[in-house]
Amino acid sequence: MAVIEIRGLKKSYRIYQKQEGLWASLTGLFHREYREVHAVRGIDLDVEEGEFVAFLGPNGAGKTTTLKLLSGVISPTDGEAHVMGFVPWQRTNEYRRRFALVMGQKNQLWWDLPASESFRLHQQIYRIAPEEFDRTLAELTELLDVGKLLNQPVRELSLGERMKMELIAALLHSPEVLFLDEPTIGLDVIAQHNIQRFLKHYQEHRKITILLTSHYMKDVAALCKRVVIIAKGQIMYDGSLAGIVDSFSTHKVLTLQFVDDHVPGNLGQYGELLETVPPKVKLRVDRSDISRVLSTVLADYSLEDVSVEDPPLEEVIAELFTQSSNAADVDEPEPANA
Repeated sequence: MAVIEIRGLKKSYRIYQKQEGLWASLTGLFHREYREVHAVRGIDLDVEEGEFVAFLGPNGAGKTTTLKLLSGVISPTDGEAHVMGFVPWQRTNEYRRRFALVMGQKNQLWWDLPASESFRLHQQIYRIAPEEFDRTLAELTELLDVGKLLNQPVRELSLGERMKMELIAALLHSPEVLFLDEPTIGLDVIAQHNIQRFLKHYQEHRKITILLTSHYMKDVAALCKRVVIIAKGQIMYDGSLAGIVDSFSTHKVLTLQFVDDHVPGNLGQYGELLETVPPKVKLRVDRSDISRVLSTVLADYSLEDVSVEDPPLEEVIAELFTQSSNAADVDEPEPANA
């Protein structure tokens, strides 16, 4: 059963084009020029109950805008979306009590107060029964190992500690759907690992539906079996993480280990030389040409070892994002009402 259903979802903004100079500024008081920015361009997506889905794309692709639409923060220009049967931008209280949104670059906790005070406020907002609140808080506090930090002002916490508190605040009312926008942004490796481990454990035990955006591929590899890639406001890929390489990689990495330390000087004819550390050489070879190159090299040279590998996933996605960003005329502005 699909918990999230999206059909033809679009979001556009009119952006004021401010001109340089005093005269242009004065003219702008009476006559303004705008340009249309298409942040989301008609996407279709279904997410099943209990799925942990990565939502990837370059900056300005439409990821955060989509999460804001699904959480009801903004309304669409066109299209439909239902989350657990609710239309998000209708902002009904019943819907608000059944989902949560965590944005890595925005705080929902009171900066000068201990996190425990913000948690009490959440209890009142979501009308959580005292027994349930105490039980859930104790469970989350133990899982994230932050019991000693609850009464410390939020401003005194490290970035990783604050993110743990943000997650607790988001999960206190036991949401069925969780939207995560860059939850590990700016965190060190240890903090990232702790957040990943917690999210994996919580999702597996609670079976909640999670939609995650992240630029850290380790987040995606550790947590998600399904990946959706969005670029220029449209979905480009929907499938497994491993399938991204097959779909978008244009080459393979051929590693040749020669019998002695002598490395032929004409290997560049077979592909792009990536690395030469005698007796090993790495070549970047087009996928369509790998069989011919491999057979030719084996016939012409004495080799001790040969390997053919796909390029690293991070490299494939980075190249894809770069191409999308260069080709895109899409921006992803922060709307005034967000």
